[in-house]
Amino acid sequence: MTAQLVPAERLKTADKILFIAHLALGDFTYLQNCFQAFAQAFPHIKIHIWVDEVRRTDKEAAWPFLKKYALYDWLAECPFVAKIYQQTYSPALFEQSIVEAQQQDYPLVVSLSTLRPPMYAKLARQISPRGFVAGMQKPAGILALHKRLAYRKLDASFNPDGVAEPGVHISAVYAAWFNRLFGMESTPSSRLPFVRIPEQWDRYAQEQLKLWKFERDNGQSVYPAKLIFINPYAKTHKRCWPLERVVELVSALRAEEAYRDTRFIVNVVPEEMQHAKAFFDGKSLGRLQLFSAQDNFFQLPAMLRECDLIISVETAVMHLANAVHVPVIALMRQKNPEWAPIDKEHSTVITTANRRDWVKAITVNQVIAVLHQQK
Repeated sequence: MTAQLVPAERLKTADKILFIAHLALGDFTYLQNCFQAFAQAFPHIKIHIWVDEVRRTDKEAAWPFLKKYALYDWLAECPFVAKIYQQTYSPALFEQSIVEAQQQDYPLVVSLSTLRPPMYAKLARQISPRGFVAGMQKPAGILALHKRLAYRKLDASFNPDGVAEPGVHISAVYAAWFNRLFGMESTPSSRLPFVRIPEQWDRYAQEQLKLWKFERDNGQSVYPAKLIFINPYAKTHKRCWPLERVVELVSALRAEEAYRDTRFIVNVVPEEMQHAKAFFDGKSLGRLQLFSAQDNFFQLPAMLRECDLIISVETAVMHLANAVHVPVIALMRQKNPEWAPIDKEHSTVITTANRRDWVKAITVNQVIAVLHQQK
């Protein structure tokens, strides 16, 4: 059995720990379980999280969007997270955050950053010159002296790609990281995603549906009107589904008696809303509304929970579908199967035919075929 990297004595005497990570919503959907389990295992240690913005820029025009990152709303509601560093989106604020973190005199700093691990090894040591620092270390070639020097700043390290068994779900990978670091054991059932939605956002979703006249249909008809949430957007173009496919899908379903009265919500990332409105304005689809969590992250899971079915490309929405226990059809490339939705009983994955295919290669007919199978 391999010994844990962070000594038990260090964990016994520490009063706080700083985790450094370049978190996306999908990452946190599963890492949240690890942080919660850590808080339960070591209740005397306060958890602080440094969310490093990999899109950090000195271009002021980008700052408002980066500042309003939805993950910060979610973190702020986590009872097991005591402090968040979220002002890292500009070079100046990044430096200010380092000074603020140094003043904490952290006894433990752990980097969970798989991108550019040498940079984060240096950052962890810069924040905590005297503490115990652990982090990721990927193999460095003979000529990569700067990387090897950076890794020397760590008191303990491991290769994030070599801890878990090949082919396991990302939640099992994260669980393996925490086992290697802290000796924490976990079961598959403890890795299921969850989200605690504040009551005000549940009310928001229900009121919004009333405004749209999309309230849940509790009628006794043979084909009660369903509410389907479609998310065609992801951070990268390769993972997006064209809006034309959304129109084709809605039109095709409306032609079937079972889906004739179906209401559709199309999720749009905030920065694309203007373009999406212009696109859908001339389509005369009816009973279709565009939605975006403009004000708070919890608008999204609250709306998802009200739906009968979620159809999403490979992004946070398909994981949140599992968290709110709504059936999901996930449209994915072949590239990252470890990121498929974890709840297999309530999830159907449609994968592209070829490894090089983008998500747009998935056809409307494939989605409809799945829907017919689920009747």
